[in-house]
Amino acid sequence: MKNLIKVERARHNLTQAELAEKVKVARQTIIAIEAGKFVPSATLAFKIACILNCKADDIFKLEDEDWL
Repeated sequence: MKNLIKVERARHNLTQAELAEKVKVARQTIIAIEAGKFVPSATLAFKIACILNCKADDIFKLEDEDWL
């Protein structure tokens, strides 16, 4: 799964630590999500989208291999 968290964070002038604090996770969790090493739960994805004032499907995109 691909995501645009880093881009949206920059638009909102948020650091990884600030976003992590707002959604109540460790900064390492945000780092892992942005790097594509961790897929967030639906709840966490919606929390992130809410903080970034977006819809979850605007930030998280399925790739072809996700359908296999």
